[in-house]
Amino acid sequence: MKIFPDNSLHQENHLKLLPLLESNPQMSQGDLSKALAVSLGTTNYCIKVLLDIGLIKLQNFHKNNNKMTYVYLLSPLGIGQKARMTLKFLKIKMQEYEQLRVEIADLKREAKLNSITKQDYKRIGKLILEVR
Repeated sequence: MKIFPDNSLHQENHLKLLPLLESNPQMSQGDLSKALAVSLGTTNYCIKVLLDIGLIKLQNFHKNNNKMTYVYLLSPLGIGQKARMTLKFLKIKMQEYEQLRVEIADLKREAKLNSITKQDYKRIGKLILEVR
Protein backbone atom coordinates (compact mmCIF):
# COMPACT_ATOMS: atom_id res chain seq x y z
CA MET A 1 0.00 0.00 0.00
CA LYS A 2 1.62 3.23 -1.16
CA ILE A 3 0.38 6.15 0.91
CA PHE A 4 2.94 8.92 0.61
CA PRO A 5 4.29 10.75 -2.42
CA ASP A 6 7.72 9.65 -3.64
CA ASN A 7 9.51 12.28 -1.55
CA SER A 8 11.86 10.44 0.79
CA LEU A 9 12.45 13.57 2.88
CA HIS A 10 8.74 13.83 3.67
CA GLN A 11 8.56 10.08 4.30
CA GLU A 12 11.42 10.41 6.77
CA ASN A 13 9.64 13.34 8.45
CA HIS A 14 6.43 11.30 8.65
CA LEU A 15 8.34 8.39 10.16
CA LYS A 16 9.88 10.67 12.80
CA LEU A 17 6.59 12.42 13.45
CA LEU A 18 4.51 9.32 14.17
CA PRO A 19 6.48 8.15 17.26
CA LEU A 20 6.68 11.74 18.52
CA LEU A 21 2.91 12.07 18.31
CA GLU A 22 2.44 8.63 19.83
CA SER A 23 4.55 9.46 22.88
CA ASN A 24 3.56 13.17 23.12
CA PRO A 25 0.09 13.57 21.61
CA GLN A 26 -0.31 17.05 23.09
CA MET A 27 2.84 18.54 21.47
CA SER A 28 2.22 21.76 19.58
CA GLN A 29 3.24 22.03 15.95
CA GLY A 30 5.94 24.49 17.02
CA ASP A 31 7.41 21.96 19.45
CA LEU A 32 7.13 19.22 16.84
CA SER A 33 8.95 21.33 14.25
CA LYS A 34 11.77 21.98 16.75
CA ALA A 35 12.00 18.29 17.64
CA LEU A 36 12.14 17.35 13.94
CA ALA A 37 14.47 20.25 13.07
CA VAL A 38 12.20 21.30 10.21
CA SER A 39 10.15 24.41 9.51
CA LEU A 40 6.71 24.93 10.99
CA GLY A 41 5.30 24.81 7.44
CA THR A 42 6.86 21.38 6.84
CA THR A 43 5.46 20.14 10.14
CA ASN A 44 2.02 21.49 9.27
CA TYR A 45 2.19 19.81 5.84
CA CYS A 46 3.21 16.46 7.36
CA ILE A 47 0.43 16.59 9.96
CA LYS A 48 -2.11 17.48 7.28
CA VAL A 49 -1.00 14.52 5.15
CA LEU A 50 -1.16 12.17 8.16
CA LEU A 51 -4.66 13.47 9.01
CA ASP A 52 -5.86 13.26 5.39
CA ILE A 53 -4.81 9.64 4.98
CA GLY A 54 -6.16 8.65 8.38
CA LEU A 55 -2.93 7.77 10.20
CA ILE A 56 -3.64 10.25 12.99
CA LYS A 57 -6.75 11.79 14.48
CA LEU A 58 -7.11 15.29 15.86
CA GLN A 59 -9.04 15.76 19.08
CA ASN A 60 -9.74 18.83 21.16
CA PHE A 61 -8.03 18.62 24.54
CA HIS A 62 -11.14 19.06 26.74
CA LYS A 63 -9.39 19.48 30.09
CA ASN A 64 -7.49 22.54 28.89
CA ASN A 65 -8.89 26.05 29.28
CA ASN A 66 -7.36 26.92 25.91
CA LYS A 67 -9.91 25.36 23.54
CA MET A 68 -7.43 25.71 20.65
CA THR A 69 -5.27 22.99 22.16
CA TYR A 70 -5.45 19.66 20.36
CA VAL A 71 -4.00 16.21 20.79
CA TYR A 72 -2.86 14.03 17.91
CA LEU A 73 -3.69 10.36 18.30
CA LEU A 74 -2.43 7.55 16.10
CA SER A 75 -5.26 5.65 14.49
CA PRO A 76 -5.12 1.86 14.23
CA LEU A 77 -4.11 2.39 10.60
CA GLY A 78 -1.39 4.80 11.80
CA ILE A 79 0.03 2.28 14.24
CA GLY A 80 0.30 -0.37 11.52
CA GLN A 81 1.70 2.08 8.99
CA LYS A 82 4.30 3.28 11.50
CA ALA A 83 5.55 -0.30 11.85
CA ARG A 84 5.69 -0.77 8.05
CA MET A 85 7.43 2.57 7.55
CA THR A 86 9.97 1.71 10.24
CA LEU A 87 10.85 -1.57 8.51
CA LYS A 88 11.08 0.13 5.10
CA PHE A 89 13.22 2.93 6.51
CA LEU A 90 15.49 0.41 8.26
CA LYS A 91 15.93 -1.51 5.00
CA ILE A 92 16.87 1.69 3.14
CA LYS A 93 19.32 2.74 5.85
CA MET A 94 20.92 -0.74 5.89
CA GLN A 95 21.42 -0.53 2.11
CA GLU A 96 22.94 2.94 2.48
CA TYR A 97 25.18 1.65 5.27
CA GLU A 98 26.38 -1.26 3.12
CA GLN A 99 27.13 1.09 0.21
CA LEU A 100 29.07 3.40 2.53
CA ARG A 101 30.94 0.48 4.07
CA VAL A 102 32.07 -0.68 0.62
CA GLU A 103 33.00 2.87 -0.40
CA ILE A 104 35.01 3.39 2.80
CA ALA A 105 36.85 0.10 2.28
CA ASP A 106 37.67 1.13 -1.31
CA LEU A 107 38.92 4.53 -0.15
CA LYS A 108 41.08 2.92 2.54
CA ARG A 109 42.62 0.58 -0.06
CA GLU A 110 43.24 3.48 -2.41
CA ALA A 111 44.77 5.58 0.37
CA LYS A 112 47.02 2.69 1.36
CA LEU A 113 48.16 2.24 -2.25
CA ASN A 114 48.84 5.95 -2.59
CA SER A 115 50.50 6.45 0.77
CA ILE A 116 54.23 6.94 1.17
CA THR A 117 55.87 4.49 3.54
CA LYS A 118 59.02 4.93 5.63
CA GLN A 119 60.86 2.80 3.09
CA ASP A 120 59.75 5.19 0.32
CA TYR A 121 61.16 8.13 2.29
CA LYS A 122 64.46 6.26 2.73
CA ARG A 123 64.64 5.53 -1.01
CA ILE A 124 63.87 9.15 -1.84
CA GLY A 125 66.55 10.28 0.60
CA LYS A 126 69.12 7.95 -0.99
CA LEU A 127 68.22 9.19 -4.47
CA ILE A 128 68.61 12.79 -3.37
CA LEU A 129 72.02 12.02 -1.89
CA GLU A 130 73.10 10.21 -5.06
CA VAL A 131 72.06 13.18 -7.22
CA ARG A 132 74.15 15.63 -5.17
